[in-house]
Amino acid sequence: MSSEPKAIGKHREESDDVKSYEGNKKWLNAHYDPVASLYAFSQCLTVADIHGKGDNNLVIADLGTGKYNMKLKLYKGTSLHEETTLIDLPTGVVSFFMDTNEPKTPAIAVASGPFIYVYKNFKPYFKFTLPPLEVNPMEQDLWNQAKAERLDVIVMKEMLEGIRSEGSPLTVRSLMFLQCKSMEEAATFANTHKHSPLKRQTVITCLSTLKKSYSEDDAISCLVLGTESKCVYVLDPEAFTVLTTMELPSVPVFLDVSGLYDVEFRIIVSCRNGCIYQLKRGAKHGKSCIELNSQPIGLQRLGKTIVVGCMDQTIQAYTTKGKKLWTIKLPASIKTLGVVDNRTRSFKAVMVGLDNCEVHMYKDKYLLNIIKTEDVVTGIIFGRFGREENTLIMTTQGGGIIIKILKRTAQFEEKEFHGGPPAAQNIKLNVPKKTKLFVDQTMRERENSVVMHRQFQHDLYRLRLNTARTYVKSIENSDNPISTNPSEPLKLAAQVQGIGPTFKLTVNLQNTSLNCPSMNLLVTFQYDNKLYDIQKSYIPVPMLVPGLSYSFETFVECLSDKGVSDNIKVFVLRQSRSVPIITAVINMPISETLVVV
Repeated sequence: MSSEPKAIGKHREESDDVKSYEGNKKWLNAHYDPVASLYAFSQCLTVADIHGKGDNNLVIADLGTGKYNMKLKLYKGTSLHEETTLIDLPTGVVSFFMDTNEPKTPAIAVASGPFIYVYKNFKPYFKFTLPPLEVNPMEQDLWNQAKAERLDVIVMKEMLEGIRSEGSPLTVRSLMFLQCKSMEEAATFANTHKHSPLKRQTVITCLSTLKKSYSEDDAISCLVLGTESKCVYVLDPEAFTVLTTMELPSVPVFLDVSGLYDVEFRIIVSCRNGCIYQLKRGAKHGKSCIELNSQPIGLQRLGKTIVVGCMDQTIQAYTTKGKKLWTIKLPASIKTLGVVDNRTRSFKAVMVGLDNCEVHMYKDKYLLNIIKTEDVVTGIIFGRFGREENTLIMTTQGGGIIIKILKRTAQFEEKEFHGGPPAAQNIKLNVPKKTKLFVDQTMRERENSVVMHRQFQHDLYRLRLNTARTYVKSIENSDNPISTNPSEPLKLAAQVQGIGPTFKLTVNLQNTSLNCPSMNLLVTFQYDNKLYDIQKSYIPVPMLVPGLSYSFETFVECLSDKGVSDNIKVFVLRQSRSVPIITAVINMPISETLVVV
């Protein structure tokens, strides 16, 4: 007999409006602290069994104020257990196994500036530094001259401004030098730092993990990180060396990794230019697969579907080949994205934190649940916390933390769907039963199938024969606008202009041979002289030079005011021959009535 999970610890009460909200009834309120002073996004949250005791702890890379008080915090239950200071702003935190030593305990990797800080048992273990980038030779020469005191500060500042305006990247030292407001401040800065070696260092923008050889939960994983220099690195978990370097057209901001490094892997990367790229094993450059209409806010992959949250208040789904599946317009701006992976029920969904203090849960394009919160949610993570498997942890914009546990009796049923096709679409159609006429017709076809097939083949052969005869007749009578005679390579086109009763008839004639001109030709017409009158019914044609198009014009007057029309045939003949070389048939339009004013 299963019982409901118990709350993890003491917590502050939510308001009555939030607790009575229908979507919140599927979750048990485990903990709520609106003044926890935690400022973190989804990328800076992870849960892991740090000490190998069977209890998962919450690890948060706290952003602090953005300049001060950046800390890595470890929560045991609902209380802060340990914390350590970070030098720079954290951009991501992950847990991974870096060895096979027993007992197996995961390490914590924190991306901060150009460094990866690795912690074992929440103690500093290793610091990895990104490989330095090449310094601009002109920038290096300017600082060398400043070191030898052969360059004035004003000239140096102008030269560095010129290098930056050309689009060349500068080192942090040069950028800080250009930010100096006065020349005295710039001179003091240059004298202080000119003797230090000049280095150009990039910073880490996103962080993830990739299983190395096996797919088990406690298997060794490689670190995958994106940098400001538009590169993606894969690091060896034991020696912390760069295994693979891949380049992108823009700076990566979100990563989603699947597969095994030693077998086959795929990295989905969303970049600042609003595009999503794919990286595969052996590739050195990213392959563009999706171009978004707006900047991405979050990226998640569910099976073969890529779900992206964008700044235009939409979540969009694509296949791995870039085909768009669906788009959902949301009622507010998106703050963050997370994944709900309930392994006991084989259930996966996407959690979307909105600016209106709501968290929406979607499976495919269907809305399953809405959670109402006291504050705007900025960070979401779902997983095992403590000894509870299905725990939802959220950080808020005001620095609070919310912990909810999915009730074991919670059911996400189809009746809660707010999107997708209407319910009437699921009703079966009342298809009528087979009538006696239908059954008799079926029996007749079954009994006389051979005769019916022979009759069909006979009719098909007659159709082919009539088509061939008509084609031969058109060739013999020269009814085609293109000559089939190789000795008379001509092409004819005619067009009619005007609304009547007077029309302008233009005949275009072209010699399609390569080097043989056409001579002694004429153009004439066949028409009903009671209905039409052609100004020039006989047009002599000069010598036709190969490759050139010649135009001949005449006027046609409609003699009838009854709104009728007929065809006019255009013949191209050789003098002293009655059989035309080529023929064109013109369907004349109905003439408008002449209005006399």
